[in-house]
Amino acid sequence: MHHAGPVMTATTFNTDDRRPIDRAIAREAAQWLAALYDGQTDEDVAACKRWRAADPEHERAWQRAQRINQKFGIVPGAVGLPALGRKVRVDRRRVVKTLLLFMLAAPVGYASYRYTPWAAMNADYRTAKGEHREISLADGTRVHLGTNTSIDIAYDGTQRLLRLHAGEIEVSTGSDADHAGYRPFIVQTTQGHIRALGTRFVVRKDEGATTTRVSVLEHAVEIRPQAANGKLIVLNAGQQTRFSVSGFDMVEAIDPHVVDWTNGVLFASKMRLEDFAAELNRYRPGLLRCDPAVADLRITGSFQLDNTDNILNALPDALPVEVLFRTRYWVTIVAPAPAAKA
Repeated sequence: MHHAGPVMTATTFNTDDRRPIDRAIAREAAQWLAALYDGQTDEDVAACKRWRAADPEHERAWQRAQRINQKFGIVPGAVGLPALGRKVRVDRRRVVKTLLLFMLAAPVGYASYRYTPWAAMNADYRTAKGEHREISLADGTRVHLGTNTSIDIAYDGTQRLLRLHAGEIEVSTGSDADHAGYRPFIVQTTQGHIRALGTRFVVRKDEGATTTRVSVLEHAVEIRPQAANGKLIVLNAGQQTRFSVSGFDMVEAIDPHVVDWTNGVLFASKMRLEDFAAELNRYRPGLLRCDPAVADLRITGSFQLDNTDNILNALPDALPVEVLFRTRYWVTIVAPAPAAKA
C-alpha cells in the first residue's frame, strides 16, 4: 500500500479528454494497443508500461485509445490488455489507422459522446447483471466490479480518477511506483468524491440512488460531498457510511459481509423479504417483485448467486410464500393461495 502523502485541503478534478492529443503520441498509443493484442510477450507488456509512465500525455493517449477500442470494437474481442499467447492475428496497419482517426477527429464531439445520460452504457468497463470481474490498472490498483457496474478511468499527471456511474466496486489502491510524483486516487460518484488514504474500500452507488455507500476495509478514506461547502469526513478501517450531495449519514461499524459478493454470495440476516427480493433482483435479468402482503417476512441465510432461480424455487420451503414465474423475466413472490375446501 502507498502512503497518503501530504494532506491536501483541496483537489482539482480534471476532465481533460476534450483536449486534442499530439498526433505522434496518439500514433504510438495506437501502435502499442495493436502490438499488445497481436502476440504480446512479458517484455512487451513491461515496455508499454514504461512508455505510459514516462509522460502524462502518453497515459492520456493510452486511456483514450482503450476507451475508443472498447466502444467501437476496433480490435476484435479485446477487453483491456489481452491474454498472453493469443493466436488470432490482426491487421496492425488497419487497427492503427482506424484508432488514430478516432483519437484525432473532433475530440470535443467524442467527449460529448462520453458525457451523456447514457455514460454508464458507454463506460470504459462494465459488467452485466449477475456478472463480476476484477481488473488491474497501470498504477497497480485492483478494482473488483460487482453486478451491473460501470466505471470510467481518467488518469493524468496530477490524479488517478475513477468514475463510478452505477453498481459496486472493491478497490485496492496501487503504489503508483512508476509515476514520478504523488497522484491521489479518487473515486467520483454523482454525490461527491472519495479520496483513498492508502487503502482498500468498497463503494456502492445503486442506479438512480441519491446516496453513495462507502465501507473501509483497510486504512482510511476522505469523503467530500459534491455540495457540502468544503465539509469532509475521514472514514477509518472498520467503518462505513452513506453520503448525499450535501452531507453524511451516521458512521457505523462495517457490515462483516460487505464483500461477500466478490465470492458470489448474498448473505441475509433477518432481512425483510422485500429487501431480499430487491437485492436478488440486482443479479438476475428481468423483474423480480415482492407482494406487499409478504414484504415484512424475514429471511436468514447465505445464498449462492450463480443460480438465482434455485434460490427462488427454494423460498417456499423456508417461508409461507409462493413464487409465480409468469416468465423467467417476470417473477413475483406472493402469499400462498388458500387451501381448497374439501
